[in-house]
Amino acid sequence: MSVTSENMTEPHFEDYTILIVDDNPSNLGVLSDYLDEHGLKTRVATDGELALQRAQHIQPDLILLDVIMPGIDGFETCRRLKANDTTKNIPVIFMTALESVEDKVKGFQVGGVDYITKPIQDEEVLARVTTHLHIQDLTLKLQKRNQEIMRLNEQLKDENLRMKSELKVAHRIQQMALPVESELNKIKELDIVAFMEPAADVGGDYYDVLPHNNGDGQIKIAIGDVTGHGLESGVLMLVVQTAVQSLLESGLSDSEQFLNVLNRIIYNSVQRMKTDKNLTLSLLDYKNGRLRVTGQHEEVLVVRQGGKIERIDTFNLGFMIGVVPDTKAFVSHLDIQLQPGDGIVLYTDGITEARNFNKKLYGVERLCEVISQNWHRSAQEIQQAVIADVRQFIGEQKVFDDITLLVLKQQ
Repeated sequence: MSVTSENMTEPHFEDYTILIVDDNPSNLGVLSDYLDEHGLKTRVATDGELALQRAQHIQPDLILLDVIMPGIDGFETCRRLKANDTTKNIPVIFMTALESVEDKVKGFQVGGVDYITKPIQDEEVLARVTTHLHIQDLTLKLQKRNQEIMRLNEQLKDENLRMKSELKVAHRIQQMALPVESELNKIKELDIVAFMEPAADVGGDYYDVLPHNNGDGQIKIAIGDVTGHGLESGVLMLVVQTAVQSLLESGLSDSEQFLNVLNRIIYNSVQRMKTDKNLTLSLLDYKNGRLRVTGQHEEVLVVRQGGKIERIDTFNLGFMIGVVPDTKAFVSHLDIQLQPGDGIVLYTDGITEARNFNKKLYGVERLCEVISQNWHRSAQEIQQAVIADVRQFIGEQKVFDDITLLVLKQQ
């Protein structure tokens, strides 16, 4: 099943079933009728035991669960749902008049994904249901893609063949994630050039430049770096790319909410992949000279028309993606105004941590110096000057990490 609407508030619900559990028949009737009117299929249960039976039988896409009920309460009902292999992946949203922090924490501990406080507001219920159905849909798509990639990897039985194929697949994955030059040329407001060179041991650098689907001229720019090297890093990079594009297509526009939902998707994917991979990621939203930066990655280099560089530290704008299920408390943003001739430079640590024969790091200072000296040139010439200087600095040393560089100049 899929959500195919242009925004997250009006999805096509025909294929979704919601199980509503409440011991109050009046609450059941009102809520069931409201959701039915918006195209959702609803089923009801009046206590925890009946909810467990019906959840196994009908396999709903989401459960709205009252907490205070006769017999087993909502917390115990949720705990049993999560302990059962046939129902453990069904999202549970609690409905309760309990407002204490302890009760909310308990709800999350037993497996709930959200809380709705009574008295119930119909519009709030629909909004929360919509959000979690969309997250569930994206998670299932990503899970299927992960399973297929991992299945193909398992087929490589011979170790030597597997290692060679792993590098080939990982390189291919990286190429699939990159925007093509013709896409960048369509963005008339910016002169954009991107460069990525995978290391000998394949890593997981990621970047993308995507116009918003609402046609208002807004552009989302992403740059990130997955930890480690090899096929797993490449797979996670592809998962990130797919999730970013899917969320953008969904119409989710708030930059902080976008990053938090993306983190939740990646966290769920990492848990299912049983890997310890994570990534740094910054998302930049550009429109009419105004730039909003969200998320933690390397410094964003803001370059003014004369070549003066402002180094923007992104450490306090986010958290590592995929480490914790909720990063809302860590995420913030910073707004930057660009004038004609201004621009930004984005990079991964493959540039700044490149080492020469004497083990000396290339460093941010040298990168800034080269950019500043060449800022009067085109974005293509600036990129070429930086990469040439990095190669000269490294000499014959082996490159141990991906090298990624984005240069964007406002026209």
